Amino acid sequence: MTDALLNEQIIGQIREAFSNLKEPVAILFFGSRENCDYCDDTRQLLEELAALDDRLAIKVHDIDADVDIAKLYRVDKTPGIVIAAMNGDQISDFGIQYSGIPSGHEFSTLIQAILLVSGRDSGLNPQTREFLKNLKSPLHLQVFVTPT
Repeated sequence: MTDALLNEQIIGQIREAFSNLKEPVAILFFGSRENCDYCDDTRQLLEELAALDDRLAIKVHDIDADVDIAKLYRVDKTPGIVIAAMNGDQISDFGIQYSGIPSGHEFSTLIQAILLVSGRDSGLNPQTREFLKNLKSPLHLQVFVTPT
């Protein structure tokens, strides 16, 4: 049996944060059987996380076997994670995606993304919403983080 990645102290903090969850969230994991050093650890971490609250569901996909699903969510790296809204069987992609294992500071960002999607509100002010509504072409925003 594999040792748990989350200790009791961290689990307590996550449960406290998840007490603020409002709506169900789908965590889509994309892994690969080949050339993916962190896929097993990432999947285990996400499964441990999803087990902490009934409003979270994890859906596991193989990027090579589930090509159409990977394309649908624009996942091209493994491990890949999509945080999406879930309403019954309907999944709504909010465009929040991670490439790589969310460890260190990225783990707290993952928790915040889950809370954000659960609330179904970006938290943007009205002026920003209006600005974004008036964009004429798609905007592709990426944030890159490297452990230091």
